[in-house]
Amino acid sequence: MRSIPFFPYSQLFTAQESDLTAVMLDVCRRGAYILQKDCRDLEANLARFANVKHAFGVANGTDAIIIGLKAVGVGPGDEVILPSHTYIATAASVHMVGATPVLAEVGPDHMLDPADIEKRITPRTKAIMPVQVNGRTCDMDAIQAVADKHKLIVVEDAAQALGSKFKGRSAGTFGKFGTISFYPAKLLGCFGDGGAIFTNDDAVAAQIALLRDHGRNADGRVVAWGYNSRLDNLQAAILNFKLKTFNEDCARRRAVAARYQRGLGDLKELALPPAPDADARHHDVYQNYELEADRRDELRAHLESRGVRTIIQWAGTPVHQFKELGFTVQLPRTDAFFKRCFMLPMNAAVSDDDVDYIVKAIREFYGR
Repeated sequence: MRSIPFFPYSQLFTAQESDLTAVMLDVCRRGAYILQKDCRDLEANLARFANVKHAFGVANGTDAIIIGLKAVGVGPGDEVILPSHTYIATAASVHMVGATPVLAEVGPDHMLDPADIEKRITPRTKAIMPVQVNGRTCDMDAIQAVADKHKLIVVEDAAQALGSKFKGRSAGTFGKFGTISFYPAKLLGCFGDGGAIFTNDDAVAAQIALLRDHGRNADGRVVAWGYNSRLDNLQAAILNFKLKTFNEDCARRRAVAARYQRGLGDLKELALPPAPDADARHHDVYQNYELEADRRDELRAHLESRGVRTIIQWAGTPVHQFKELGFTVQLPRTDAFFKRCFMLPMNAAVSDDDVDYIVKAIREFYGR
């Protein structure tokens, strides 16, 4: 029986073992560990890739959001509207700067619903934080229109969306800042934790530079309270190496998504994510392939019996369902989505034969 893992973690290294070993040995032999040339080069290359003015490497994607929020002045007494369809880190980052996360519904595309945002705005609302989930960018025109109408700032959690675009503009570059995660299974992943912050605002950039490095300025003098959140230089070198083939990896993901679409698009029991060319405004890069399915749990068990591993994102729990954290908001559309959603294997290592095998197993389950 074929065995298809949800994500082949070991292949992150073994597929390019000799090249990656050379990268790591070079860094270690130079003794280049903290904020060295490798990190500066990565930041410059990321800024160029995303067409953004400033990029900063930080220790992880959660720190990226916390530092970004501090840099734009979000704090105690403020509210930030974000979707419940996200990882807990998004809401936790708002909490950790002393503000209140206000959770909103998903729209038909499973992204933050611009219409629902307006229902959540209060006199304390300071920011809207769209989450660019699964390698897709939200309808940023609609979100920005709400923000402009109510004089709110937009900040982005684009942890899952490096390379994604809306109307030709990169995820993470629409708001006052945007954040990226380099967790190993992300689109561009390192061999541990890592993250980045994008901004086109010089004043925000100056604050981020201080906050990520103990509040030290360019002269090494501490001029503000800050964090120890610098992207590890070894990870930066690895990411810089992998960035060279990143566009090819994203193209492969899009090809896998197109093949799923061709094989499964006619099944009324499924609701698939938008196909790669379904909407000219969106360039999706498919961090994940998240779909909805009738009899989801039975289907997942069937796929497991055929050697296909699947997962339900975030252990099947949207943020508003964490009652221990004090959330009481009712989000019926998000609840309904999480009763049906799960994710198929999606990464650059998935072969056409793998996709065809998965498609055949799903069609078999539904009697096709």
